[in-house]
Amino acid sequence: MATSISSTKKKKSPIIIIFLCLILLTALIGVGVFVFFENEKPVIALSNDYEYIGPETNITFTITDRKTGLQDISLTLIQGSKEKTLHSTKFPRNGFWLHAGPEMEQVAYTSKIKKLGFKDGPAKLIIEAHDYSFRGFLGGNATKLQKEIIIDTTPPKINILHSERYIEPGGSGFVIYRLSDDAVEHGVTIGNDFHPGFLVGDGRDDVYNCLFGLPYSTKEINNTSIIATDRAGNRAIVPFSPRLRKARQKQDRINIGDSFLKRKIPELEQHYPEMEGSLIEKYLYVNNSVRMANNKTIATACTNSDRKRLWKGRFLRMAGSSRAGFADHRTYFYKGKAVDKQVHLGMDIASTKRIGIKAAGTGKVIFTEYLGIYGNTIILDHGQGLFSLYAHLSQINVALDDMVEKGTLIALSGATGMAGGDHLHFSMLVNGIFVTPKEWWDQHWIDVTIEEPLIDSKF
Repeated sequence: MATSISSTKKKKSPIIIIFLCLILLTALIGVGVFVFFENEKPVIALSNDYEYIGPETNITFTITDRKTGLQDISLTLIQGSKEKTLHSTKFPRNGFWLHAGPEMEQVAYTSKIKKLGFKDGPAKLIIEAHDYSFRGFLGGNATKLQKEIIIDTTPPKINILHSERYIEPGGSGFVIYRLSDDAVEHGVTIGNDFHPGFLVGDGRDDVYNCLFGLPYSTKEINNTSIIATDRAGNRAIVPFSPRLRKARQKQDRINIGDSFLKRKIPELEQHYPEMEGSLIEKYLYVNNSVRMANNKTIATACTNSDRKRLWKGRFLRMAGSSRAGFADHRTYFYKGKAVDKQVHLGMDIASTKRIGIKAAGTGKVIFTEYLGIYGNTIILDHGQGLFSLYAHLSQINVALDDMVEKGTLIALSGATGMAGGDHLHFSMLVNGIFVTPKEWWDQHWIDVTIEEPLIDSKF
């Protein structure tokens, strides 16, 4: 009996082997079908919406296929009966398994619409891609993205209604212009600075004004123009040529004593513990590195101004005596030796200690912090690029985003920061550029520079 059972097992062994082989073959065929005939389509991602295509629009997109990989991609533009392939790539097969083609391809194509013979108006942008799947009779999985776009090669139209004729270093200028409604960014460039334009706010929906500031260090005016860019990237540039008036630069001497350093450095160390060295070395670090960082913070705060003009009439000047002027060139002396040079970017006004500080004009509170050399500081946004700054305060009476009317009590004067005694440091800024407050304290200057041109531009 034992021999009979063993014989039976031997007879069944080939059948089991064949069965196992069939299972393995079926599995291999299944895996092959799964791999070679995978049905995951390539994915197309545009870098933006591309509603408009201009004369030199940079069209960028990414195509990915994580399985068999990309076989080919193409970018086509169609307008009416005119069809043009702008970009196409065929990728060589690198094998017959996964990743036969690249997993990802990034394309950056710069359009040359006029050279291609297309006209302004509606068109279709089509991106297609195939992978290396055996589906579609070996053609691969296909993806097609079709985007309705508008070809626009015509720049906006700018008509200057008023432009500044004279300006001095540290001064403010004003421009009024009419603009076609397809511009999305516009304003004044002067040197390397850009100042955005805003609707005048008197009911006209195509007339804009723009305040611009000239840095105190300006030696000559160049690259002064009104620019406008539309959604397709077309840019219009209309130059204007204000004349530069010379400004007198006052030289000032600041003596630094040990008693001042012993009183001020501990306060500043609380905010800038990285200071090292002697008292005078710490002072020079604050007067240079911290000053630069503070002014960058101010410039950043003075962006994204309210689109409406919030102020009216001349700005208020605090009652008191002037202790230092705008753009005074200071030389700092320690023990009789010149150790530093800086420029004072505001007006220092002194009265009694802890005197009430009023908002110079109606505006929104956008900054209320301790700020290095400026000490406790408030910045108000007066709309359309105009800001005022109040520094060395002993007490702040407002909070971020508060709206304050001209004449509202916002703080008390003090001696925080680098102040040697109780006073107000007051600055005016246009789009982050410090300008002289004297112009903004002068109703006649405001009338001649801003109000009268606004009235005249209506006719």
